[in-house]
Amino acid sequence: MMTMEKLSHKVYDYLIDSGLAPEWASYINLAILLIGLLAILFLLDFILRKILVGLFTRLSINSKTHFDDFLVKNRAPRNIAHIVPLVILFKAVPFVFRDFPVAEPFLLKIIEVVGIFLFLWIVRSLLHTIKDFLKTIPSLKDKPIDSYIQVFMIFAWALGLFFAFSIITGIELWKFFTALGTASAVIILVFRDTIMGFVASIQVSINDMVRIGDWITFDKYGADGDVIEINLATVKVQNFDKTITTIPTYALISDSFKNWRGMTNSGGRRIKRALLIKQESIHFLEKSDVESLQKIELISEYLKTRSTDIDKYNTEHDVDKSILLNGRNLTNLGIFRKYIDAYLNNHSGVNKEMIIMVRQLDPTSQGIPMEVYAFSNDKRWANYEYIMADIFDHLLAAISYFDLEGFELPSSSNFTSK
Repeated sequence: MMTMEKLSHKVYDYLIDSGLAPEWASYINLAILLIGLLAILFLLDFILRKILVGLFTRLSINSKTHFDDFLVKNRAPRNIAHIVPLVILFKAVPFVFRDFPVAEPFLLKIIEVVGIFLFLWIVRSLLHTIKDFLKTIPSLKDKPIDSYIQVFMIFAWALGLFFAFSIITGIELWKFFTALGTASAVIILVFRDTIMGFVASIQVSINDMVRIGDWITFDKYGADGDVIEINLATVKVQNFDKTITTIPTYALISDSFKNWRGMTNSGGRRIKRALLIKQESIHFLEKSDVESLQKIELISEYLKTRSTDIDKYNTEHDVDKSILLNGRNLTNLGIFRKYIDAYLNNHSGVNKEMIIMVRQLDPTSQGIPMEVYAFSNDKRWANYEYIMADIFDHLLAAISYFDLEGFELPSSSNFTSK
C-alpha cells in the first residue's frame, strides 16, 4: 500500500523539489497518472479482448455446438474482457486522486454505475446468444422467444437503473422500492403496452395461436403474409408484396385474424370459384342432343346409363313425351355439372383425398352460379393459381359444347351495329 502511495506521489515530490507550486504540482501529477493509467488500461483491454475472442473463436471452430458461435457473434467475449480493466480502474482511483478527495467519491460512483451497465451489456449478449441458439432447435424455432428475452432484459434494465439511481443518490435500495410502490399506478400507465404485450406473448405461445413462419391475414392492420418476428411489443408480418406490417402483440388476442396454418398443414389448398351461367341458355335435352354429348369421353358412360334409366322410367309410367317437359329428362346444365365433376376427378392438380364438389348456388341477377369446391394438391401460391386457372380455362371453353352461355355485362361493342 505504502509503495503505491509513494509511487503515485513520485512526480509530485519531484515537482515540489524543483520549486513548482503545490497546486500546479498536484494537477500535473494527476494528469501524468491519468494518462499512464488510461494507457495501461487500454492496452490491457486490447490484449484481453484479443485473447478471449481468439480463444472463443477457436472453440467455436472445433466445437460441434453452435452456442459458442453465437457467443462470438453477440460479442460476449469482448464485453467480458472489459471487466478486468474496469476493476483495476476502480482500485486505482483512490491513488490517482489522492490529492482530490472531493472528486474521488464522485468518480467511484461513476465507475460503479459503468460497472452496472457493463454487467447489463454482458447479460444482454448472453441472452441474445441463448435466443439465437434456441431458434436453431426445431421444436422452438417457431416460438416467440424474442418476447421472453425482451421481458428478461426489461427487468434487468429496470433493476440496473434502480441500483444506479441508488448509488448516485445514496438512497438505500429498499427505501427506493418503497417510494416506487406509491407510484405504481404511474408505472403501470407508462408500461401498459409492455405489460399487455408480455401477457399477450404468453397467451399466444400457450394457445399456439401464431408461430413464426405462419401465413396470417389481419384485415384491420392490412397484413397478409408470413410472420417473420414475434417480440414483446409487436408482431412483424412480411406481406406478399414484400412490405412489412407491424401489429401490436396484444391485438392477436383482442382482435380477430385468420391464420392459414391449417391449410398449409393440410393436403391441399382450397379452390372455391363459380361460373355464372346465363339462365335463358338452360334447357331440356333432346335425344339427338344426348347422342351428340355422348362423344365427350368423360361423361359418355354416364350418359348411356342415365339415358337408359330415364327411358325405362318414362316407358313404365307411360309418360307422354310429345311434350319434353313431361316425365324425367336431362338438362344441359345438369350434364355440364356432371362433366365438371368428372373433369375435376381426372385433373392431376386436384387432391383426390379431399372433398371435390360442384354445386349450384342460388340464382342471381347475373345468372346461376355453378361453383367448384375442391383442393389443389400443390399449396405453393404460384402453382395453386396455375392449377385454378387451368381448370377454369378449360371449363369456360367447354360451356359452349353444352349449348350454355356464360354471363357477362354487355360492353359498347355489343351495341355497335354490324
